[in-house]
Amino acid sequence: MIALPATRRSVAGFGVFTLLMVMLCVGLGLWQLQRRVEKHALIAALTERLAASPGPLPSPAQWSALTPANDEFRRVSFAATYERRPDAMVYSSGSAVRDDVSGPGTWAFLPARLPDGATVVVNAGFVPNTMQDRAQQDRAVTPLVTGGPVTLTGYLRFPEAAGALTPPESIAKRLWFTRDHQAMARALGWGEGGRPVAPFYIDLEAPVPASGTPKPGQLQVHLKDDHLQYAITWFALACAMMIAFGVWMRGQRRR
Repeated sequence: MIALPATRRSVAGFGVFTLLMVMLCVGLGLWQLQRRVEKHALIAALTERLAASPGPLPSPAQWSALTPANDEFRRVSFAATYERRPDAMVYSSGSAVRDDVSGPGTWAFLPARLPDGATVVVNAGFVPNTMQDRAQQDRAVTPLVTGGPVTLTGYLRFPEAAGALTPPESIAKRLWFTRDHQAMARALGWGEGGRPVAPFYIDLEAPVPASGTPKPGQLQVHLKDDHLQYAITWFALACAMMIAFGVWMRGQRRR
């Protein structure tokens, strides 16, 4: 007589636990399906922006309204003059949006002056640079600084945040490990004299220098889309737990 209530409590407790775990797994599966819908919408939006004809560069009056969600990867075309100021290089082991770039190297970041006096930072392209050689970077970017205006076509990009394991920048080598053009501007005086520096930088598409280095190029969307696989995994776990509970209950009834 004493064992029966204890057994019932055990069944009820295990049943509640199983129900909660099933609900959790189903919720995570539905969340992954929602993430999949959002990821497909993002891929569609980015693909559309990358394929669109280049528009004008946003004016300084519009800069505060720009956001990565609405403006990342917008194609633009504008005239600017590369400034005779220190450039910066950003270490890279490849690119998630450039199929034509692989292996270790650096991205060449240079300040460029707009006709209205404001500064926009340009990622002029990839420099193969296995030894992070500053002299090699200098040889690549020096020919770009002619003192005259040039028409640039590229994509709006926004600065990255350094991760917990990201190495610190080396100001002496002008070497960064994240694409934080605003930190570069502060460290290297690109906004000297109070000139505004755009909150975005430009990933250059064209023109390609005669030497081919730095190497600009077109961007492509390569976002991971594993959400359906994850959703199926969570739903399968929910089914497995329900089956396991059913088998356990059957064993309890046979006692």
